[in-house]
Amino acid sequence: MMKIVGWIRLILNSLSEGVLIIDTDSNVIYVNDAYTKITGVEYNNIVGKPLRSVRKGAQLPDVLTTGKEIRRALRREGDIEYFVNMYPIILEGEIIGGISIVTAIDDAYYLSEKISQLRDKNRFLLKALQYSSSAKYTFDDIVAASKSSFKTKELAMKIAKTDNPVLLQSETGCGKELYAQAIHNSSSRRDGPFIAINCATLSSNLLESELFGYEEGAFTGAKKNGKIGLFEMANYGTLFLDEISEIDYPLQAKLLRVLQEQTIRRIGGTNEIKINVRVICACNVDLLKYANEGKFRKDLYFRISTFPVFIVPLRERKEDILPIIELMLRNISINLKRDIQISSDAIDVLMNYNWPGNVRELRNVLEFSAVFAQEGIIQVQHLPEIIQRSVLNFYSYSSRNEKTLAERVKEFEKKEIERALYIFGNTVEGKKNAAEYLGISLASLYNKLNY
Repeated sequence: MMKIVGWIRLILNSLSEGVLIIDTDSNVIYVNDAYTKITGVEYNNIVGKPLRSVRKGAQLPDVLTTGKEIRRALRREGDIEYFVNMYPIILEGEIIGGISIVTAIDDAYYLSEKISQLRDKNRFLLKALQYSSSAKYTFDDIVAASKSSFKTKELAMKIAKTDNPVLLQSETGCGKELYAQAIHNSSSRRDGPFIAINCATLSSNLLESELFGYEEGAFTGAKKNGKIGLFEMANYGTLFLDEISEIDYPLQAKLLRVLQEQTIRRIGGTNEIKINVRVICACNVDLLKYANEGKFRKDLYFRISTFPVFIVPLRERKEDILPIIELMLRNISINLKRDIQISSDAIDVLMNYNWPGNVRELRNVLEFSAVFAQEGIIQVQHLPEIIQRSVLNFYSYSSRNEKTLAERVKEFEKKEIERALYIFGNTVEGKKNAAEYLGISLASLYNKLNY
């Protein structure tokens, strides 16, 4: 009869799975503590006895005869169900015994559940990796020929080296996500995920579940095993919240807590999950005005606007238009697999257009016009009718209401000062910072505001 060495007995008794060993005569020579607990059979009532005299229908003796293992056999002992895996014990080609490994069905279900949860989490992690690859733009992709654009780009490049929240503000179509991706790719988090979500496209409840995730059974329709949220997916990376102004007021409070504590709690959950995420927010409204009107929490505004970046609309940085056109036409030529140029007359028209849709509208106009420029050169007649008509109206209006150069310079200076005060604040200290930013004295700032 085989003997079980003392230290092996200690190891086997430490397992949560049951173990039973028989010799070549099918006599039981060992069971561990877990086996007696799972099956309810006392140690003294089975060890030293033929297995089938105690366990009617036992299949382990068949393993001795066939030499073939039996796996996942389902057994029941009273109210207890369990799985059994049975293997022959072979020494130098000879079967010298058999072993059964017993797993309680509750443990099996638990392991299955854990595996399912890990698979679910793995799917989301893979999705996060896909998101991270979408952060393809860098500061090299941002055209900054005008003085105002150069200053904005320079400020964003400095901000990228910090780890604080950023608030990007501009009209629609100015390239807020372009800046967000560039900041991420120039930061210490560049190797982490970049996750972007437009807060205006989802209802409040759906947005909350997307951001924070949820536990199984948190609400009707919740996925089995729950779901991790975007904050967890963006861990050690960047979460870009576009149109942050559209988040409902109650959800703003939860977002504020996440930013302060760097922990999240899934919907329906009780555990606090530690996260390490940089948040970049964007909006196309005056968010401080929203806060003063009670539409947006002031405490959240000041939390996310540690570094405010105002992206100037295209109509106020006309020097950027031509280099942007050149860059876009190169990309359009690649996509269409033919060289696309633009005439000087068409450029003049585009330079005098107001661009309410900013850079996005310019890209759409060039893509539209390139299709109709069969000879490879975009002419005025290839431009959308609305562009041609608006510019003709502009020239007609200008001929009747022409301002002097001095008047236009004053108007431009006043707009630049007002925008600087919007960034730095309308306090005395804010005006000093604005004057320094604009490269003028504080006295000149006051004078230009008042004329």
